[in-house]
Amino acid sequence: MPRAVLDEAQVHPAIRHRVASYHQPLVGAVQAAVATHPVVVVGMGINPFPKKARAALAAAGVPFHYMGYGSYFSQWRERTALKMWAGWPTFPMVFVRGTLVGGAADLDRLIASGELKTLLR
Repeated sequence: MPRAVLDEAQVHPAIRHRVASYHQPLVGAVQAAVATHPVVVVGMGINPFPKKARAALAAAGVPFHYMGYGSYFSQWRERTALKMWAGWPTFPMVFVRGTLVGGAADLDRLIASGELKTLLR
């Protein structure tokens, strides 16, 4: 099933640039990290789930690149831009070899099943 994304033709031409450029430097930084590092965890402070994802990767001996953006009280607009880009509603966002694999619970399942090691080969 394809992911539903509002077609650009349904965005008024006067605001298309605002939509396309919304916190683009931050989104671009995450895109660059995802293209450069085998495993990237994007998270935020206070939220325990990014910490759980990093701990699970460390316990599995998997090196990763972490990018943290604010907390519940700061940088929420920037995180919204990341959610819009990725289509993933929560943090962390875990990427393996350029593919979004989900959050902490999804990562735990990949580790437990052995699929993470397969993806990293």
